[in-house]
Amino acid sequence: MADIHLIGVPLDLGGGRRGVDMGPSAVRIAGIAERLVALGHQVRDRGDIVTPTPETREEGDPRKKYLHDIQAVCEALYDTALASHGAGAFPIVIGGDHSLGAGSVAASAAHARRQGQPLGLIWVDAHADMNTPQTTVSGNVHGMPLAALLGQEPVELARIGGDAPKVLPQHTVLVGIRNLDEREKQEVRASGVHVFTMKDIDRQGAAAVMEQAIALAGAGTAGIHVSFDLDVCDPAIAPGVGTPVRGGLDYREAHMVMEMLADARRVLALDLVEVNPVLDLQNTTAVLASELAASALGQKIL
Repeated sequence: MADIHLIGVPLDLGGGRRGVDMGPSAVRIAGIAERLVALGHQVRDRGDIVTPTPETREEGDPRKKYLHDIQAVCEALYDTALASHGAGAFPIVIGGDHSLGAGSVAASAAHARRQGQPLGLIWVDAHADMNTPQTTVSGNVHGMPLAALLGQEPVELARIGGDAPKVLPQHTVLVGIRNLDEREKQEVRASGVHVFTMKDIDRQGAAAVMEQAIALAGAGTAGIHVSFDLDVCDPAIAPGVGTPVRGGLDYREAHMVMEMLADARRVLALDLVEVNPVLDLQNTTAVLASELAASALGQKIL
């Protein structure tokens, strides 16, 4: 059984719609800790990373809004998550918008480097999050963290923890992609990362896609960081997300993703991000997030 650390990141600076700052509380209320304890795990809630609200900060450069405040939050998350890794714990980071991935994945990468190996990354998301300040249409930083982790812009996020890149394209897998900006499509194609779109999942099935994703991210790495944006799920099962896109994973496909990750026994850390209670229906999306965490940590059907 695992020693699990819950880390809340009420980050609401990276996206264009308010409300994800309440995501960590909503997922806690949905019983994430209780579900994991019922599986036999030890759970310690590390509380929330201190995060400013947009009303108290200047937006700054319109191509990378609130970037310096986001950087500070990600650096604090990096320190907290790396300490959890150092204590032998499994960090579950609850968001909050997906720009937090620049800090959580950086911590897992540093932990992997201490073992003399690179990090594998599976980015489960409707979006690639590989925009840069040069390619972005909105200037919202939650669309940029994967670009930074791969060593591109914004450099303020890419240099968190010192080393860059945090992950290499050959060890990075995107799953569930279905909504990309036109310029971003070019960036993704040129990057060399592995991509499984919803079309691939429709044609091959979630199980076949995840077998490939785990093999690609796990080959020659210390383990896999899983960064799961709830908007990868169809709005029918996850209405409370900041950027919903129809045609996502259904309930069983989402659990299949997590169950196969649990079976692989290669996951080092998990992000659950973009839960927005303002847009949710009776905390449905937060409940789903807590259920998915349980599946990722070994809950069995039988």
